[in-house]
Amino acid sequence: MSTRKTLLAVPKMDCPSEERIIRMALDGLPGIVDLRFDLGQRKLTVLHSGDPGPVIAKLEPLGLGARIESTGEAVPGELPALQGRKSEAGVLRVLLGINAVMFVVELLAGWSAESTGLIADSLDMLADAVVYGLALYAVGRAAHVKVRAAHLSGVFQGILAVGVIVDVVRRFATGSAPEPPTMISVSTLALVANVSCLFLLAKHRDGEAHMRASWIFSTNDVLANLGVMAAGALVAWTGSHAPDLVVGTAVSALVLIGAYRIFRLR
Repeated sequence: MSTRKTLLAVPKMDCPSEERIIRMALDGLPGIVDLRFDLGQRKLTVLHSGDPGPVIAKLEPLGLGARIESTGEAVPGELPALQGRKSEAGVLRVLLGINAVMFVVELLAGWSAESTGLIADSLDMLADAVVYGLALYAVGRAAHVKVRAAHLSGVFQGILAVGVIVDVVRRFATGSAPEPPTMISVSTLALVANVSCLFLLAKHRDGEAHMRASWIFSTNDVLANLGVMAAGALVAWTGSHAPDLVVGTAVSALVLIGAYRIFRLR
């Protein structure tokens, strides 16, 4: 069967979290050859066999407004190179390990330093670790197993995100004293970890679709780390805990939205 190229407009796809959700929704769908995202233009190109109907059927429940702009036969030059690729499982395992360790480090440090920014950033690390873990776990397994695993991860992330938001409200009402030195030092360690992930991913950034996505996710994590570092500096400068609460709320809200969309996958 020939390979087709379908271009979709996805108006509400504007950040890596939406890309991650779309990848999970289409994971295991028969006939998918490659997914190519353009977040700037909010476009998705799907290389697949057969009719594009099942692709749209998977995307519609996500509420991202996906619609087909064009579809036709793919030319040979548009197909991914399937020969001579090196195994990427080793890189995924290292990324999983780094993100899992940093999740624990940031969570414990955030709790000790009374920093919701660090705790929320640890959830971002957890989200990435779950994605890498699912990528490894789901290899060779049925599509319904992948969806069930995704649902469990979404529920877990959602519970943690709600917990952080409740903690923000508690700290706002009762007060807190986040420790800027801990916030800045641990965020710097997380920044080093994420830059290391980028270094490991550098040679794969133009490779398979999920590795290109991993590059985007790690780049986004670097920005989150810088946000927590800035919050720590503002806490030290102003003597107020407000910057920490703002950053913690923002990151937790993003994790909660992502968890909800993961749970809606079918």
